[in-house]
Amino acid sequence: MFIQTESTPNPATLKFLPGQTVLDAGTADFPSAEAATKSPLATRIFAVNGVSGVFFGNDFVTVTKGDTVEWDHIKPAILGAVMEHYQSGQPVIDEGTQQASAHAEHTGENGEIVNQIKELLDSRVRPAVAQDGGDITFHGFDRGVVYLHMQGACAGCPSSTLTLKMGIENLLRHYIPEVTEVRPVAV
Repeated sequence: MFIQTESTPNPATLKFLPGQTVLDAGTADFPSAEAATKSPLATRIFAVNGVSGVFFGNDFVTVTKGDTVEWDHIKPAILGAVMEHYQSGQPVIDEGTQQASAHAEHTGENGEIVNQIKELLDSRVRPAVAQDGGDITFHGFDRGVVYLHMQGACAGCPSSTLTLKMGIENLLRHYIPEVTEVRPVAV
C-alpha cells in the first residue's frame, strides 16, 4: 500500500491519500480523541502523540497536529497507523454509527433561500475545499447572515477568513441577493 501526502493551506494539517475509499459518502470530523471512539481508524491516528484532529473525506484523511510537534516527527507514525488500519480489515467507522448530515437542517421561513445556499455550497464550494483536505457545511441563516461550519484543514486555517469573505461570501451574494454576510461558527 502506498499512501500519498499533500500539504494543505493550513500548515498544521496534512492530507493523506490512502489510494482507496475512506468514506462512501459524506465526511466525518473528529476534533478530539474522545470524538473518535466510533472510528477505529481515527482512534489509531489519535494514538500518535501530537495529533489534535482527524477528518475523513471520500478518498482522503486530513490530520491536524498540535503546535508543539513537527510533521517530520509524527508523519511516519501517522502513515503507519493508516497502513495498519487498512491491513487490519476493520471498518473506518463502526457499523451502526450514524453519520451526521453534512448540512444543518433548516425549518421555517427562508427555506427556499437556504436550499439555494446549500446547493451552491455543494456544487461550487465543497468540491474545491475537499481538494485542500477540508469541508464547509451550512450551519444557519439569520437576517441575511449565513453561518458556516469549517472542518478538516479549513478549521483554524490562516487563509480561511479570506476564503470565507472573498470567495464564498461573494459567490453567495452574487447568486442570492438576500445574503449579506458569511460568518464561521465553532461547533
